[in-house]
Amino acid sequence: MAKKAMVERNLKREKTVDKYAAKRAELKARAKKGDREAILELSKLPRNASPTRVRNRCQINGRPRGYMREFGISRVMFRQLAGEGVIPGVKKSSW
Repeated sequence: MAKKAMVERNLKREKTVDKYAAKRAELKARAKKGDREAILELSKLPRNASPTRVRNRCQINGRPRGYMREFGISRVMFRQLAGEGVIPGVKKSSW
C-alpha cells in the first residue's frame, strides 16, 4: 500500500490541475501564436498545474505501478477482485 502522503499529494495535484485548466489552456493558445507575455504568465503558474505531474494510482490501495486504466485499479487488485468475481464481465480463464 502506498503512503497516505503520496496519495494525498496526488489528489492535491489533481485539484490544482482542475483549478488552472481553463487559464492554462488559454495561455497555451496565446503562447502558440507567439505572445511572449503569455509564455511568461504560463511559467508563473504553479508547477502542479501541469497535467503531466499527476500520477495514475489504484483507487483501492494507491499503487502507482501496474495501473489498468480501464478499471482504475492496479494489476494486483485486479487479479484479486477478478478471482473473487467482483468485477463484472471478467472471469479467470482456464484451459
